[in-house]
Amino acid sequence: MTLKPSLRISLIKPSATIAVAQKARELRAAGRDIISLGFGEPDFDTPKHIKDAAIKAIRAGDTKYPPVDGTAALKQAIIDKFKRDNKLTYTPSEITVGNGAKQVLFNLMVAILNEDDEVLIPAPYWVSYPDMVKIAGGAPVIVNTGEESDYKVTPRMLQSAITSRTRLLLLNAPSNPTGKVYSQEEYKALGKVLRDHSRIVIACDDIYEHIYWADSPFRTLLNACPDLADRTMVINGVSKAYAMTGWRIGYAGGPEELVSAMRKVQSQSTSGACSISQAAATEALNGPQDCVAEFRDAFRERYEYFRNALNAIDGVSCPECDGAFYAFPSFQGVIDRMEDIKDDVDLCEWILEHAGVAVVPGTAFGAPGHVRLSFAASIKHLKECVSRIEKALASA
Repeated sequence: MTLKPSLRISLIKPSATIAVAQKARELRAAGRDIISLGFGEPDFDTPKHIKDAAIKAIRAGDTKYPPVDGTAALKQAIIDKFKRDNKLTYTPSEITVGNGAKQVLFNLMVAILNEDDEVLIPAPYWVSYPDMVKIAGGAPVIVNTGEESDYKVTPRMLQSAITSRTRLLLLNAPSNPTGKVYSQEEYKALGKVLRDHSRIVIACDDIYEHIYWADSPFRTLLNACPDLADRTMVINGVSKAYAMTGWRIGYAGGPEELVSAMRKVQSQSTSGACSISQAAATEALNGPQDCVAEFRDAFRERYEYFRNALNAIDGVSCPECDGAFYAFPSFQGVIDRMEDIKDDVDLCEWILEHAGVAVVPGTAFGAPGHVRLSFAASIKHLKECVSRIEKALASA
């Protein structure tokens, strides 16, 4: 008997970043010397005061089922964080906590999308967005940006993409993979378009908020367009800012009606996030914030080295960015001169084989010809990766 997956599952593909990380692990296990720049994970350890809070919670017996959408303590910490950092005001009924920001976003999609509702996804995009939309029954609509718009969606692009079926707009800043951030004026211009389309819910994926180094303050959409609060979810988490990827805590603030619907989805899937992780996340948000600035400064130092080093490679063009921990250069010049390489997918496989460096093809992010390289690694490792890639290309 042949066991076939559902049609919906057959339409989606595995996460490209997870696939690259798994391939790197397999090659290392086989004895290959592989350096992976494919995964979006800080290389720092979780700060001690956060780990201590988790240990304290275990010893206190905080090991029972938690509330479906977050403990009272964590919800209050999130409310305080939004007020302190973003000048946004929420009540506990407007806050939801999930097993990572990814689940929170997925809960939102399942909660609001009907069959074939359209979701606008500016490209380059995080690899999981389109397939998450498909699982939820929606139809991803890719809005292609480029160098001419600084890899950000413009009001004209947005207006052209909207139809009567548009239900959700995804805005990610700082962006994975480009590191680009919208200014106050750019958000205001997008808000002017969105005001004419009251059916559209906006999801602001701000997970890289604290890995941001531009001179102007970080802003989310609601700082520029507070009148859109009744249909905007602001999504965040502790994974990137506090080096807590494995703790799996994400959260969001938004309209109570949407939060209530998302709670229903979570109640019938994973239920509440780990109680110990929630205690740790509470301390992360309430406790000393020195680590956030330390991590950000380290990422900026790596970015400045890495961008210059990549741009020194013939055929590579790496744009500036304002945050996150990814370089997203065009390798089209390299692809064009290599006879046996037809695209960025081929090139990334070639780099893995000949340089021992795992990177992710830009096609997975909706940007063919590009490559995403994470600089969530030490300067020493980054220098070694650049050296390996340069040597491999020189001998090609």
